[in-house]
Amino acid sequence: MNDVPQDPPPARHDAADPGPSEEALADLLCLAASRERTVDDHMFRAGRTSFRLQLFTAPGQRAVAVVTQDLDEAPSLTNTAELCAEAVWQQHCPEQELPPVWIERQLPGAFGEEPEFQLVTFGETEPHQVHDPHWDTISRDHVVHLVGGPVAEDRGEGYLPPEPEAEPEPRFETIELGRLAQPRPFREECMSGGSGATSRARSWTDRLLRRRCCWYHSGDWHRVNDMALTALSRARDEDVKADDMRRYADAYAAGVGASKWERAALYSLYCPPVAIQPSGDDYISNGFINGQHRVQAMRDAGVGRTVVLRLVWPDHPAD
Repeated sequence: MNDVPQDPPPARHDAADPGPSEEALADLLCLAASRERTVDDHMFRAGRTSFRLQLFTAPGQRAVAVVTQDLDEAPSLTNTAELCAEAVWQQHCPEQELPPVWIERQLPGAFGEEPEFQLVTFGETEPHQVHDPHWDTISRDHVVHLVGGPVAEDRGEGYLPPEPEAEPEPRFETIELGRLAQPRPFREECMSGGSGATSRARSWTDRLLRRRCCWYHSGDWHRVNDMALTALSRARDEDVKADDMRRYADAYAAGVGASKWERAALYSLYCPPVAIQPSGDDYISNGFINGQHRVQAMRDAGVGRTVVLRLVWPDHPAD
């Protein structure tokens, strides 16, 4: 391993995604040490989630886990962050009082950009259990400084994609939010999907206080859904396939001057692995496979229509 750099790289902040605070970043970089990569498992599994695990350790130092996954793998690192961190802690460093420092990298990056490293911090820890994850973007240089040497950034040659199976055709459709089930979001305290509250019952002041309390409440869902509906209408005229909609919609958003947050939100509506997907055909009673946080934020904002993903088997009658 290389020696730990004498000075950490300067912190960089983006107005739309500032990353960890100066204090939090300083606390993290205080953990920098010359660690050895003692685990490089290209197919580590935690439940049904698989990912590449690089574990960096040194005597007397907290372990650092750098985990990498392809965007099309499911379940995702984001949705199973607690499970994945607990599995690595239990299997590879159970003697440590704290879980390994947890750094995720999802491939490929959105909008054709370089994939980012995400530092995941947990608000509470118990013996081999973690809770309340929070994500912040950190630079590659900070990751290298933290572990004291090179970090592989790809999925690894040992990755074994699952055998292809017969799959239904993904289709995007517009829908009234009132046809969707009542969301039951988790993790974010500002969400109230389980309470039965609706946007009609919330005051203007309540909606204002919800702005910028989390990613879901920090942008204009009306504008995003206006773009989503327009993009879908144009895409149907041009016979754009569902798998190509994320790029088609992002190109449209970029052309109309959408902000970084709006592009990310629109991209999420048309990216099949994370698109809003009700569970089953009876939307109101069956809940969600993906998207309940976004649906709750849309309801809080008073949005009327959005876009959802349906999976239609070949013998299913066309709409």
